Amino acid sequence: MEKKPLDIGLAFSRIETAVSPWPKAALFQLAEEGFTSAFEQLVACIISIRTFDEVTLPVSRKLFGRARTPAEMSTLSYEELDTLIKASTFHERKANQILAIARRVIDDFDGKLPCDREVLLSFAGVGPKCANLVLGIACEAPFISVDVHVHRVTGRWGYIQTSTPEKTLIALEAKLPPRHWIDINRLLVPFGKHICTGKLPHCSSCPVLDMCQQVGVTAHR
Repeated sequence: MEKKPLDIGLAFSRIETAVSPWPKAALFQLAEEGFTSAFEQLVACIISIRTFDEVTLPVSRKLFGRARTPAEMSTLSYEELDTLIKASTFHERKANQILAIARRVIDDFDGKLPCDREVLLSFAGVGPKCANLVLGIACEAPFISVDVHVHRVTGRWGYIQTSTPEKTLIALEAKLPPRHWIDINRLLVPFGKHICTGKLPHCSSCPVLDMCQQVGVTAHR
């Protein structure tokens, strides 16, 4: 099949339709449920690290049922918080990180987490992926969040050529139109989980096959 040039806007439009039957990425789903503050989104993102969305969602809901603000969170003991998030991976470390963030937000920012990337990155356990997701979802600021799905899919398309998610972020910031910066994670996470999978991607039913270079794909469904 002769490939057409990748039209990123058209690709995203097609993917929007294709992923509609599938669950949304965890932080976007939580935002739809009303957990839209920067603090809630940051806590949920920390919970999500190395944890499947199917676990992140109920764990986050359970925790937010008990505490949603830095003030409420800081009243929890380490033991109680750890118990609430125990189903997530590395829960002991995450409990310490979440408590430390809640207390610092109270001490340094009058109890309200600012929409400031440098502040977010200054917290232990918070990297560019979480910081950018929080800024994009809670603060509606144009930031790209790159996870394994965004890295894999954009590389397969031939849209960018990089070796790590960190390098993918830099490449996308230079090439991707800013209007797509928030949507790329929202769309490519379910797309990468259910269609453009790591092994044996579903190329036969892919809505952007005509524009995809299928870089590195040796076998598919």
